[in-house]
Amino acid sequence: QVQLVESGGGLVQPGGSLRLSCAASGFTFSRSWMHWVRQAPGKGLEWIALIDPRGGTSVVESVSGRFTISRDNGKNMLYLQMNSLKSDDTAVYYCATDATGTGRGQGTRVTVSS
Repeated sequence: QVQLVESGGGLVQPGGSLRLSCAASGFTFSRSWMHWVRQAPGKGLEWIALIDPRGGTSVVESVSGRFTISRDNGKNMLYLQMNSLKSDDTAVYYCATDATGTGRGQGTRVTVSS
């Protein structure tokens, strides 16, 4: 059974940083494309980043240069380093096995506010 558990969210001031983690189990993580998606208050799910099994990455333009997705296949862990956070980044962040977020965890809340 696929299980994804996100952690690392919290309250941060604009310009600050957070590192989100996702612990994966129940599937062959090392062979899987992985994604981060987010849902801002009152909005739908938004795909923001992916990483392929070999570490190739892609991010949405709005977070390019600020967010970095990475993985540790030996630990079945997915990460999202978020720098220069803005109020628009306030959302619940999910790791997922697909870009639509259908296979996602329970999420971790990030609030960017002064």
